[in-house]
Amino acid sequence: MTVPGIDPSVPPSGTGCVECDAAGGWWVHLRRCTQCGHIGCCDTSPAQHASRHFDQTGHPFIRSFEPGEDWFWNFKTEEFYDGPALAGPESHPADASIPGPADRVPADWRSHVH
Repeated sequence: MTVPGIDPSVPPSGTGCVECDAAGGWWVHLRRCTQCGHIGCCDTSPAQHASRHFDQTGHPFIRSFEPGEDWFWNFKTEEFYDGPALAGPESHPADASIPGPADRVPADWRSHVH
């Protein structure tokens, strides 16, 4: 079954938030665009890059990029979604810090989350 906005063959863009890595930022959790593979930070994170990616591209679905999580979210309907298996890897490395990356997370990180 083909779902518009989900391309199971596209691998993730990396193991961390693309924009946070470029700017030296940090994140709480990671989300993966199911259309182009963009890895962005969640809405709890200071920069909320996954939602910004949707706003800029219109790509409707994300999947959690956290170890042990396989849920999808549809930004257009604001509902959870069951989706297909995606090209690996399915998550960031299990030994990565949360929040992360550890060397960029401020000591007062809880005061920066949404």
